[in-house]
Amino acid sequence: MPTFTVTTTLKVEADTAEEAALLMYRALTRAAPVGYLVTDETRATTELVLDRERADEYAVTDHTADPGNW
Repeated sequence: MPTFTVTTTLKVEADTAEEAALLMYRALTRAAPVGYLVTDETRATTELVLDRERADEYAVTDHTADPGNW
């Protein structure tokens, strides 16, 4: 199965790096981000913006039961 690195960013104004990290943490506890950078094993990067409704539907499904994921 391929391996991917998924990254999300948030630009914030803060006085310190710690404050910036805390602001990111606060944002993540309120709602999942929908914009991501996805890098595959060949280091090819794709920028994705998810449809929140479709992403929420996917998130509540147990995909471990799908033999296609094994």
